[in-house]
Amino acid sequence: MSLAAFPAPGSGSSVRCSFCHRVTRIQPQHGEHERGLINAFVAPARLPVPESRELPSSYPRSACKKRALIVGVSYTNTSLQLDGPINDVREMRRLLCDKFAFPSSCILELTEIESDPCRVPTRENLLLAMRWLVDGTSSGDSLVFHFSGHGTQEPDLNGDEVDGYNEALCPVDVERSGKILDDEINEIMIRPLGRGVKLHAIIDTCHSGTMLDLPYLCRLSSALGYWQWENHYCKPGMRPKRPCGGLAISISSCRDDQRCAETTVEGGSLGVMTESFIKAVEAEPGTTYGRLLSAMRARICDGHGNRRLRGPLKSFVRRVMSSSAQVRDSGHRFHLCFISLPRLHVIAVITISAHSKVKNCVQEPQLCSSEVFDIYRKPFLL
Repeated sequence: MSLAAFPAPGSGSSVRCSFCHRVTRIQPQHGEHERGLINAFVAPARLPVPESRELPSSYPRSACKKRALIVGVSYTNTSLQLDGPINDVREMRRLLCDKFAFPSSCILELTEIESDPCRVPTRENLLLAMRWLVDGTSSGDSLVFHFSGHGTQEPDLNGDEVDGYNEALCPVDVERSGKILDDEINEIMIRPLGRGVKLHAIIDTCHSGTMLDLPYLCRLSSALGYWQWENHYCKPGMRPKRPCGGLAISISSCRDDQRCAETTVEGGSLGVMTESFIKAVEAEPGTTYGRLLSAMRARICDGHGNRRLRGPLKSFVRRVMSSSAQVRDSGHRFHLCFISLPRLHVIAVITISAHSKVKNCVQEPQLCSSEVFDIYRKPFLL
């Protein structure tokens, strides 16, 4: 059951299923390692950030052709605490500097371990940092936004969402200041992009498929076996959510109705999506978007339920994980995978404990864009 983390009317400790809309009372769960809001709370009204407020003087000022905003929110000492975001930030900085020649001085980090209060990932600081990322850009600029933390959903009130839900990022002060909706992200970071400016967003949260509200979603077709574009353009009469001539592309951890997880690697915890993204990029420099998505998906499947499998069975299980049916019973999830081999048909039942760090068998990485392109030919370049 995918849970949208918003309270039912009159209740601060309930969640509503994104599919059947049933409201369920829950208790806060400690020690969870999924990147979605497990416990619900009465979300406060979102506090606006005055557009006239100047950007903090501590933010990078150099006019670089490449700049990045990297955010890791750990929610330290709360029931929402995550172990991996700080490591995600460090690894993303390393990747950008070493593989894509981003100047270190043009990378802005927001984490809870920063001594500068303007670099702590509060709601206000996050919105200001998004403004910094796109401020004063010109043709030929390459921008990167990476967010590692919790994501959630709430009902869409203006009718611009295909599934009826807005997606949202959760800053460190989410319980006091509120979430950051995809509508706000699009308004601040996407629409101002001028001609020739390129933005890549790497979003490692639950419910992150369409976190930037871009008009086109590239989804893996289980029937056809390849990635294809879907039009999620807003309804007639509504303001378009595309850049002013620029290009915006997002690579996100999972579908809007899915949750994602952390994984333990040598040196600590990382987001499953961030780890798979970095490994896929490093393994094949100059890869295409299509090959990148496929490599990420294969690596994620390897780490979700069949890590201990070896040999031919591992590869077959990996291929069928995305089409497995999920049934919940007695605190466990059973994944029924129908594996077809020459002269042999096997029904494999893979059980994941209710206390496992990874509750979902597969989180499906998603690609969204402000324009359609051939993902099998276009090289992935930052």
